[in-house]
Amino acid sequence: MLEVSSSNSELPPIPGKRYFTIGEVSELCGVKPHVLRYWEQEFPQLKPVKRRGNRRYYQRHDVLMVRQIRSLLYEQGFTIGGARQQLSGDTAKHDVSQSHQIIRQLRLELEEILHILKR
Repeated sequence: MLEVSSSNSELPPIPGKRYFTIGEVSELCGVKPHVLRYWEQEFPQLKPVKRRGNRRYYQRHDVLMVRQIRSLLYEQGFTIGGARQQLSGDTAKHDVSQSHQIIRQLRLELEEILHILKR
């Protein structure tokens, strides 16, 4: 059975860090680490920085890209090839989609701050 945690809108907010480990990205995106490594081979847009011992360090834009790939595959029903084409084919559409994800993320973070301030 395909295990899909929740939709992108229900994923946790992305912390304001510069780099994330594969384990952190796995939790933030609801995708297992082996799936992330596989997606790196399939999607040229996903290129985490590799440092000592070939350890992967993802940046914020990588996390957003993983969430977008996850949405295309798990929620919108694209195949790997279709998702790859969707990401590379229409960059304007991709930019808008990524902008929407960033705006949603900022809103969640601002609501969280507001909640803390109201205490």
